[in-house]
Amino acid sequence: MNVLVIGSGGREHAIAWKLRQDDRIDKIYAVPGNGGTAGIAENVNINVNDFEALSQFAENRADITIVGPEVPLVGGIVDYFEAKGLKIFGPCRKAAMLEGSKIYAKDFMKRHRIPTAGYEVFDNASDATAYLKKASYPVVIKADGLAAGKGVLIAEDFGQAGEAIKEIMVERRFGEAGKRIVIEEYLEGHEVSLLAFTDGKTVVPMLPTMDYKRAYDGDAGPNTGGMGNIAPNPYMDEESYRYAVENILKPTIDGFNEDGIKYRGVLYAGLMLTEKGPRVLEYNVRFGDPETQVILPLLKTPLIDIISAIMGERLDEINVEWQNGHCITVVLTSGGYPGNYKTGYEIVGLDKVTLPAFHAGTIYRDGKYFTAGGRVLNVTTTGETLDEARETVYSEIKKVNFKDMYFRKDIGILT
Repeated sequence: MNVLVIGSGGREHAIAWKLRQDDRIDKIYAVPGNGGTAGIAENVNINVNDFEALSQFAENRADITIVGPEVPLVGGIVDYFEAKGLKIFGPCRKAAMLEGSKIYAKDFMKRHRIPTAGYEVFDNASDATAYLKKASYPVVIKADGLAAGKGVLIAEDFGQAGEAIKEIMVERRFGEAGKRIVIEEYLEGHEVSLLAFTDGKTVVPMLPTMDYKRAYDGDAGPNTGGMGNIAPNPYMDEESYRYAVENILKPTIDGFNEDGIKYRGVLYAGLMLTEKGPRVLEYNVRFGDPETQVILPLLKTPLIDIISAIMGERLDEINVEWQNGHCITVVLTSGGYPGNYKTGYEIVGLDKVTLPAFHAGTIYRDGKYFTAGGRVLNVTTTGETLDEARETVYSEIKKVNFKDMYFRKDIGILT
């Protein structure tokens, strides 16, 4: 079997890495891939939004396509491929709106009685500002559209809220994604990323993970695409896990069925564990990044078997099994991320690292690796305990270096 993996980040490297462990996979193509995928797959330089070029390539080379990033999913790549009779893993365009529009997601949850925070929607800065003058703080302000995981701002007071409105709606930091916004009730508790496999009928939850979104130690600084992750999430007990599956994941798929939309692929619910139980903060419609980098190392069942079962709508026939223990990934970034940063620096010491180091923003040239993005590498390991895994991963990170390298020192430390 030949597999095409679309994307260029650590998530896609992790997917290719997992597939490479399966002897039944003959060839893996990564489009466009990165420096890491170059070692285990054939990188192909096609734009991830060029559906015609991608479909032509897949038609001749791949038995199935796996979509990593959200932009082509929201753009309708699944519909495009399926119209040509090509097998592709991911939700259709209508289902992908669950991530493509936060307003759509909030209205969907309200309509299907899925627990989430209270909210209001605004399409102009003046009305939003007038509302914020009377609001209780803190509040959460979200750009409606895709913003690479950075379009969520928490305002502690009216001053910060006004700056957020200016940044999103007036200065358009996130472009058209900030044309409309959601102002949301602030929820307190521990965050959980809970992903699930689904064929539109059966929902199989994955291990809950804990994402470290903020740029700096102690959960300070701006939101990022993710600075690290651990699995399983130590704050999610069996009761809250069951509640989330029965009252959030399954009702989400049921809701799509009620709306006449088939949802197949990965469903990702970002949750807050509140005193009243889990509440949905956001949805994603694909494997998370860096959640994937801690989930797949603990997955015992062959990934391609799960994907094939989903494509055939027979997920109920698969027994998805997980390894015992813990997994941790620490993201090494270019200095200045998520703001301005420079790239093109040589990465040294990777040949000394014995753990999986999933590449994100890298390129491979003339036998060397160079930085090519904000998030550069995801150094990852498993262990019988979280402390063991944490000690090992930070020991290995000492072997790697590139100019202006930055990473959080507190991934895996519980508060």
